[in-house]
Amino acid sequence: MNAPGTRCVSTAGPDVPRADRRKPRRRKKRDFRRLWIVRLNAAARERGLRYSQLIAGLEKIGCELDRRTLAEMAVVDPTGFDAVAAAVRQALGVPEPAAVA
Repeated sequence: MNAPGTRCVSTAGPDVPRADRRKPRRRKKRDFRRLWIVRLNAAARERGLRYSQLIAGLEKIGCELDRRTLAEMAVVDPTGFDAVAAAVRQALGVPEPAAVA
């Protein structure tokens, strides 16, 4: 990096606001990933799994659904997510959760 902007404050000045404009876009990606993980953890716990077990089981059965799709499925299509959770539970050998009265 031999450009003057790496050493000279007067030429680096315009790059700072540009970098600041990119921060929210990077933050948005991070925030959405956190949201998907929180939703998946909540949905997995309702079905007797932990988030880490869910992800490990998905890798074990070779499921290539991403966190975004799984989180949407948990909200929009709970029966489909139940099927995924059952497949994960079977692959990991985790017993069915006890019914809560």
